[in-house]
Amino acid sequence: MTVAIKEPHTKVSAEPARRRGPVVRRGAPWWFTVPALLLFAFVVLVPSARGVYYAFTDWDGLSPGFSWVGFGNFAEMADDPAATQALWHTLVIAVAITVIQNGVGLLLALGVNSVIKSRNVLRVLLFAPAVVTPIVSAYLWRNILGPDGAVNSLLDAVGLGSWRQDWLGDPDIALWSVVGVIVWQFAGYSMVIFLAGLQSVPREIHEAAAIDGAGAVRRFWSVTRPLLAPAFTINLMLSIIGGIKLFDQVYALTGGGPGHATDTLSTLIYKDAFTLGEFGYSIALAVVLTLVVSVASAGQYFGLSRAEKAVS
Repeated sequence: MTVAIKEPHTKVSAEPARRRGPVVRRGAPWWFTVPALLLFAFVVLVPSARGVYYAFTDWDGLSPGFSWVGFGNFAEMADDPAATQALWHTLVIAVAITVIQNGVGLLLALGVNSVIKSRNVLRVLLFAPAVVTPIVSAYLWRNILGPDGAVNSLLDAVGLGSWRQDWLGDPDIALWSVVGVIVWQFAGYSMVIFLAGLQSVPREIHEAAAIDGAGAVRRFWSVTRPLLAPAFTINLMLSIIGGIKLFDQVYALTGGGPGHATDTLSTLIYKDAFTLGEFGYSIALAVVLTLVVSVASAGQYFGLSRAEKAVS
């Protein structure tokens, strides 16, 4: 006789066992930002707010007392030919740098994106000026562009002595000499950004366009250019903002001279504050510079972003 022994039936739950872990409270990490926010407010926000307040006073930077002048500094700015000239120079430099630097950078990127054997060496050499401190580069070029500098000596050596110029002392060409120095230094920086965009373009697209009969120019305009929209956005933003805020190269090359021929808003702010002691007026100029940068960067950002979305 066989006796069947029944095993006790164990009920297995269909639901997996819940893993217990540490309880994370939402919102708790926000408190870790409080020290950084307080430091940022103390170092940046509070001084900026006080600076805007001083823009409406006649403070000289040293005296404990000052008077409230309202919009007097801004009204004086409108009647000051040095301020209007500096604003014009700032806009000219910013536009010239943006157009020329990015045009040269794009051409260099297209050149070093080829399959030539020396492309890596060329990339390093063309990018090298961008890693040099701007003030060092400016002092170097001040000697090169001087009356007895390397440029005029080279012109004499090749029989073009009649082309000698006082490149930084002539009011008609000093501003463009400054633009040339800046383009020389930062064209390689724009090149690297464009090169990154070019290397992200699939080769299959170019090959398909070539099979369809598109030439090199047509392939660039219809295939490569739209795909470079993010690179154009970054380069144009950096160039226009850097050109508007330009100070160290201008001050080291010409000091804003001859006369006020190369003064920008940044150099004029420095002179009015630390040479003439007009801190209230110089801070008013700084407020105008901040507004110009904000408007230019915001307008450019929204315009380029819209164009980039339209292309994609």
